Order: sequence, then C-alpha cells, then structure tokens
Amino acid sequence: MGEGVTEGPLTLEELQLATRNRGMPLEGLRYDITPTGIHYLLIHFDIPEFDASSWRLEIGGNVERPLSLSLDDIRSRPATAMPVTMECAGNGRARLFPRPISNPWLYEAVGTAEWTGTPLAEFVAEAEPRDDTVELVFTGADHGVQGDVEQDYQRSLTVEDATRPEVLLAYEMNGRPLEPQHGAPLRLLVPGWYGMTSVKWLTRVEAVTEPFEGYQQAVSYRYQRDEDDPGERVRRMRVRALMTPPGYPDFPGRRRFVVAGEVTIRGRAWSGEAEVTRVEVGIDDEWRDADLEPPVGEFAWRGWSCRWDATPGEHLLSCRATDATGTTQPVEQPWNYQGMGNNLVQTVPVTVLGSA
Repeated sequence: MGEGVTEGPLTLEELQLATRNRGMPLEGLRYDITPTGIHYLLIHFDIPEFDASSWRLEIGGNVERPLSLSLDDIRSRPATAMPVTMECAGNGRARLFPRPISNPWLYEAVGTAEWTGTPLAEFVAEAEPRDDTVELVFTGADHGVQGDVEQDYQRSLTVEDATRPEVLLAYEMNGRPLEPQHGAPLRLLVPGWYGMTSVKWLTRVEAVTEPFEGYQQAVSYRYQRDEDDPGERVRRMRVRALMTPPGYPDFPGRRRFVVAGEVTIRGRAWSGEAEVTRVEVGIDDEWRDADLEPPVGEFAWRGWSCRWDATPGEHLLSCRATDATGTTQPVEQPWNYQGMGNNLVQTVPVTVLGSA
C-alpha cells in the first residue's frame, strides 16, 4: 500500500486510514486468544454488502469441474478450528524514517483469533485443476481504486501453498460467525503469512496457468529499496516479540511508570517461518533470556516472561525473538520503500518510581 514517503507529520490520508482501521492495544497481549473487538483490522476499500441467501463462492478457471458453493455447502463439511496469529505486513511502518505513506501502524497490527472453517484443499481437489495450473487467484468483494487501477482485492498462492492442510475457508472467528469487518460471510485464512494473504469477503477462487500479476501482488506488498525497484513479494511473517508495556501510562504520551521492586515483564512472540525458540529482554541494552510458555497453537504466538529488579530512575526496556531457523530480530532499522515487514526490536521507556 505504499504511496510515497515523507519526513513530515501525518498526512490527511494517513489520518483517514488510521480512523477507519485499528490496532490491538498492547495490553491485549495478555490474552491467549485476542477478543474479536480488539483484534487488529485493516480494510483496503469499503466493507461490502452481501445477501446470505444468494451469496456463492465460485471455484473455476483452469479446472475440470467448476464449483458454485453456498455458505451452507461449505459449513456442512467437517469443521477445523485453530488459533492463528495474524499480523499486518505494514506493522511498524510509522516508526520508519522517512515514513512510507499508508496506514501508520506502530506495533499494534497483530492479533490471535480462533478461526473455524474447512480446508480449502478439499474443494480444490473436487474442482480438479488441470496439470498446467500454477496458481490459484483469490478475489474478495471489496472494490476500489489504488495506484490509478480500479480493482477487486485479489491475491494468489501457488497450488502447493494453497492446498496446505492448515489453509481454511473460514466462516467463524472466536466461536461466532464472521463480523462484517472481518470478512463475512467467508474469508481465506493462510496461517503463517502476513494478513494481506488471507483475502476477506471471498467470492471467487480461479485456477490460472500463469503467475498472477494483479496490483496487490505485483505492485503492492513488496520489499522495495526505492520506488523504481520491482522488489520481492512479501510472504511469511518475520520473527517478532512484543511486550505488554509494564506499569501504567501517562496521557497522551503513554510513557510508562512502575514502582521500584520486582517487576514481571511479559509478552508474546511469533514467526511465520518456524517456532520461536528464544526471547531475550533488554534492560538498558543488557540482554537476558526470558522464560517461554508453550505456543498457543501450531500457528499461534507463545507467551514469555522475565523478572526485573527495577531500581528508581529512567530505564529502556526492549525484547527480541529468535526462531528455529536461527533468525533473530534486528536491532538496526530494516527500511524499505513500502514499509513492509518492519520487525525492529520494540523499545519501551519506563520511569521507575521510588514509592507508590
């Protein structure tokens, strides 16, 4: 969604996006499963209307047996429910300098919900893609203009990625039917990938014989050095840890205050590439290992905690995660033109008071 960069204050366009979308307050990290009302949300165009009685999912293109499915057809299949951590690829964009102009996320564009649906692979197999099929293109009902291109929101996956057993046609979130802003009546759910892949308001799945070159894949959601760089596609979530800011905040700056003594620092960590194997907590740039909790699910974050003997004065807390591939979050800013995949370590200034 990059539309240029700026070194100035927030633009009117960014403010409009910020009021339409929302991040998860970081105190929400205390929940294994993020309540629906505080799960992060990004909507590209408008929330589309739909008529449940006439809604269909069409699966076609380069297939032997095109399918036209009602929501009841999909819900009648055996259901799978799983907790999945989902993060926006632009999370952390607003902390870049110069700042890419788009939704000005800080740290909060993440959440973990329990999603219910049925595996996409079952329906793909029934449609029988022909041997020369290379990708499946997913079309949502949200429609608009971006980069001077009128479009439905579309993304694609290779047949191999799309038919992994964890990829769902999801119709429930946290035990209830999808709410309009989260893709009702049906959305794609692709665990491990940044959220732009999980197309909402899904209406069509099309098998194609050439790689998809639509706007949201060939132009947007790419790691670019500059505007002219074609870049690389954004795919799986980079390894990341976030802490629940300790103590209590001031208003409006949200600087943290805690009372001297033993403080437990807590948070969550995740990676779309492999299991998180280590979390470190920095206290004034001195790193120590945190204790890890079991993951909430195979594709969901895991909790961590670290005890800190807080002494009066000004301190800087930070955290970083490492996954099973050996990849650790960077401590230097990984800038790119669209502001994608910014997993720079989180820092939290804290004032420790001598007494309550």
